[in-house]
Amino acid sequence: MLRLLAIAIVLTLTACKDPVERMRADAVALAARPEHPAEKVKVTHILISYKGAPRMEQKKLTRSLSEAEKRAAEVYGRARAGEDFPALVKEFSDDSPEGTYDMTQQSRSGMVPAFGNVAWRLQVGEIGVAPNHSKDSPFGWHIIKRTE
Repeated sequence: MLRLLAIAIVLTLTACKDPVERMRADAVALAARPEHPAEKVKVTHILISYKGAPRMEQKKLTRSLSEAEKRAAEVYGRARAGEDFPALVKEFSDDSPEGTYDMTQQSRSGMVPAFGNVAWRLQVGEIGVAPNHSKDSPFGWHIIKRTE
């Protein structure tokens, strides 16, 4: 069953030409992976948020939810294509740069659930995305690169 799911995910990924659909498919594929047993990970992230997101009022964002998803897909694609991640953080993140976190299994609970769920599924150097979700990632899309 898992083999069939993996084949379906690969076929979906190769067929996705739309950046938003590609990002969504990548998020589903990453969520299907098991977590690494590491006690600690280090990640850098880019937050793409939107008007009305919790705790983002001070940012005075004007983009809608769908505009934020499109921007997240664009930035995610650029990051996956090998653009300089720290430069993308500075240019696009709605969080405070530099956006780097040393996370342990214990400190993980202080982050939104999707953030840790992605961080512990990535290999060092790999980039993934935590999609916006009202409970698991309410601030927007987190494009995450595991650095250690």
